[in-house]
This record gives sequence, C-alpha cells and structure tokens, in this order.
Amino acid sequence: MTNPQIKPSQSQIHFDPEQASRWSNDFASLVSPPDVCVEIFDILESHRASAATTAEIITTDPNLTARLLRVVNSPFYKVQGKIDTVSRAITMIGVTELYNLVIAISAVRTFSNIPSVVVDIDNFWRHSLLTGILTRVFAKRCNVLHPERLFVAGLLHDVGSLVIYNQAPDDAKVLVLSAMGDEDILYKSELKTFGFSHSSIGHRLLASWNLPHTLIEAIRCHHCPSEADGAKLEASLVHIAEAYANQLSFGSFSSMPASEAYIDPNAWSACGLDPDELDLDKVVQEATEQFNATRGLFGC
Repeated sequence: MTNPQIKPSQSQIHFDPEQASRWSNDFASLVSPPDVCVEIFDILESHRASAATTAEIITTDPNLTARLLRVVNSPFYKVQGKIDTVSRAITMIGVTELYNLVIAISAVRTFSNIPSVVVDIDNFWRHSLLTGILTRVFAKRCNVLHPERLFVAGLLHDVGSLVIYNQAPDDAKVLVLSAMGDEDILYKSELKTFGFSHSSIGHRLLASWNLPHTLIEAIRCHHCPSEADGAKLEASLVHIAEAYANQLSFGSFSSMPASEAYIDPNAWSACGLDPDELDLDKVVQEATEQFNATRGLFGC
C-alpha cells in the first residue's frame, strides 16, 4: 500500500451553499432519524439517561434490539460472557456508546432503503463498514478516548454520496467511473461539478441526526482534515482509514480498488502516528477480521 504526499489545491473552488442546502433538505425528508434515536438523544441531553430508561426505549424496536445484542456479543466488542439484555449491554459498554451503536445500526437500515442506479449499495456499505472499523482500529493505536465513537464517523463518512447519487445520478455515474477507484479524484471532481462534495453535504444531512460536533466535522473534513474545526484528530483518523479501505478489493468505494490512495502527511501528525513505525499489515488484518465477523450484523 502506498501513501502519496501530494496536497490537492482547492483555491479555485466555488462553494454553492444554496444547492447543497436544497439537496440535503430534499434528501433529509427520506432519511429522518428513527424515533428511537431522537428519544435516546433527548434523554442524554437532559442528563436523565439510565440503563433502565434507555433499555426501555430501545426494546420498543425488536429488530434493533436483536441487532444490538448480536453486535455487542460479536468480536467487535470482545466482552466476557453472554449479553442477553439491553440493560446488561449498557452496563458493559455505557449509555453513550450504546447510543452510538444505535445510530450506526439505524443509519445503515434507514439509508439502505434509498435505491441507487449509480453504485452497488451493498458495495457502498462494505466500504463504509470497513472504513468505520479501520477508523476505530487506528483510534486505538493512538490512544483516543472512547475509540468506538470514531466507528460511527467512519461508517457514515460517505452518506453525502447517496444524496448526490439520488439528486444527480447521471453526473454522479460519470464522476465515479472517471475516478478509477481514487476517491480523492472523485472528491475534487465533485467540487468542480457541483460546487460542493459528498463530505460537505453529508455533514449537512447528519447534523439533523444530532451527532456530536466532532463526528460530523470529521465527516465534513475527511478529505481535508487540516481544515476541521476542533476535530482534526477525528477527521485525520477517518481520512487515513478510508485511504486504506479504498486499496482493498472488498473495501473500495467503487468496483475497483485504488492503485494508490492519497494520505495528507499532516493527518499522521495530527494523530501522533508514524506510518513507518506502525505495522500497517497487522492493522489491516485486525480490521479485516472484525469486518468479516460483523458485516452481516450491519447488513453489509
């Protein structure tokens, strides 16, 4: 795997906020967060969250409950013993972490209902899931507090692409094919064509899901992590993770893996990581094992 060090120029890009707002608002009506997400967020904000009240809300959705318990009992968490109730899951991983997991599972389920004629939606979610897992693995390597929260940012980093696929399928298909598996090329082509990218429109869309600022900022800046406002570490982790996902045949955002993947050298510095000192093959192997063990649980 390679790490090109060429910094893309964005100085000539004109951002079109009005069209970005129209597209994200139109799409938001199709993918509003499920009631269970809204209710849990409300009790978290009110500081009244407890294992009992949170479990009561979650268990109103049997499908979500079943998926949550399967993920918590999977190699993704490596908890000791069988977790057979939501209350017990909360005791083991915490209310906030369970909320992140609810968001992840609910988002995949919700966004997967949007048909796309541009890309294979299963391939889209495989790329998203692997990026989320790699983000979490890299976060652990740099001792980030609660690295599981970064999984959500990685998993949802490309949801803005679904908006573009939905609103401008013909243009989007041309751009995806022209990128030849290189997502940095796709990102810059979107900026030239639309005046915004999948990352910026994804940020707008997910703000309505009440994700923490650091996570939606990581999504907005995962192609330009140095520009992240108060979330350079988080954006850098997603940026690095996606680069490695795109070089794997089963993890590329398109049908072809990238022969090279752009990584901003400043992203390594922001994470306090040195790629020359990391066993990157081991990182990819660990992420691949988690991916294979959990992909069915997220419907990928």
